[in-house]
Amino acid sequence: MFKNTLKTLLVCAMAAQAPVALADFFGDAKASLELRNFYYNRDFRNEGAAQSKRDEWGQGFILNLQSGFTEGRIGFGVDALGTLGVKLDSSPDRTGSGILAHDSERNVADEYSKVTLTAKARAGQSELRIGGLHPTLPMLWSNNSRLLPQIFRGGMLVSNDLEPLSITLLRVNAVKQRNSTDFESLTAFGYAPVRADHYDYLALDYQALSSLSLSYHLAELKDLYRSHFFGLKLDHPLAAGRLLSDIRYFDASDTGNEGLGEVDNRTLSSWLGYNLAGHTFGGGYQKAWGSTPFAFLNGADTYLFGESLVSTFTAPKERVWFLRYDFDFAQAGLPGLTLGVKYVKGDQVDPTLLNTTQAAELRAQGRDGKEWERVTDIAYQVQSGPLKDLSLQWRNSTNRSTYADSANENRLIVRYTFNF
Repeated sequence: MFKNTLKTLLVCAMAAQAPVALADFFGDAKASLELRNFYYNRDFRNEGAAQSKRDEWGQGFILNLQSGFTEGRIGFGVDALGTLGVKLDSSPDRTGSGILAHDSERNVADEYSKVTLTAKARAGQSELRIGGLHPTLPMLWSNNSRLLPQIFRGGMLVSNDLEPLSITLLRVNAVKQRNSTDFESLTAFGYAPVRADHYDYLALDYQALSSLSLSYHLAELKDLYRSHFFGLKLDHPLAAGRLLSDIRYFDASDTGNEGLGEVDNRTLSSWLGYNLAGHTFGGGYQKAWGSTPFAFLNGADTYLFGESLVSTFTAPKERVWFLRYDFDFAQAGLPGLTLGVKYVKGDQVDPTLLNTTQAAELRAQGRDGKEWERVTDIAYQVQSGPLKDLSLQWRNSTNRSTYADSANENRLIVRYTFNF
């Protein structure tokens, strides 16, 4: 279906052979090539872990080609994304980082690549895309935290014709995971590996004031579960600095043929912060209710404030507190340098709802599970000279858990983008 629709849109776009009609199609075209060098190390700290560490190093190439739109009431265009991941260091006993592709016997491929096309059409303030998608929606946040990005296949319509109301309609039916070359069926993370035909999404985002936005989103993984999202975001100027607040509430339940079994999760995730002269101080509270984990598509990000490098902090009934501090060193005369530190603590995890070895020990002892994680994120982007825009980033995390594997983690990332 999507291939046929894609061909139709491309034919329509090319049918306008007049130079005037195609002027914007070519004149507004953009191209970029991102070089992404990624080293990943996760060292498991508990005895009896199935794997002592995950340790891999890869080089990524991300070629992004974007046309403009043809002229007329309806403009047409096409985008293409080509990616290549190259193994620099790995072995079967150290794989599983999400950086490099491997087979069922954990043999790591020397390289893996994928190409995705996206047809697009624009009318007024509305834009339709069909093909490869990278949605960044609260209940479908495409993961781009490794060597290559996660790509979904489907169609997405975004309309801003009714400003200040923005409407998004989306359907996806397959996904290429960040270290995979093939599209595969959709499944839910943390639940039985039941394949879904498609995932539907409706998003309503309303800019109530210049500093206040409200959101309601509805999504359904066909015949498996349905989710609701309510959001409130505030960015309010004060006499000195800015007050920042973000409240996110998710409600998921089983639906259709109930192929996953029970889905019963309600999660509140909130953050309150204050920004002044490059400093941002903040903290928040997150709490899950219900008898199952937070429901989201396999491989995607959660859009929860508790999510960190090692743990997603999404266990059933988990309560989470966190503190965060960020500083932009441009305020201190060092533009391009940023620092972020976060401490997250989770407790009240119900071990009767988990099947790990550690959870079994907790059940025998009559204790709840708990965990904590400390994350440091330092990044620098060169501001001038022959290496201008070269980006270097170090991400470090220490996690300790009583109901899952504990780990220390380091990620070293070097990026450079050529714009054509």
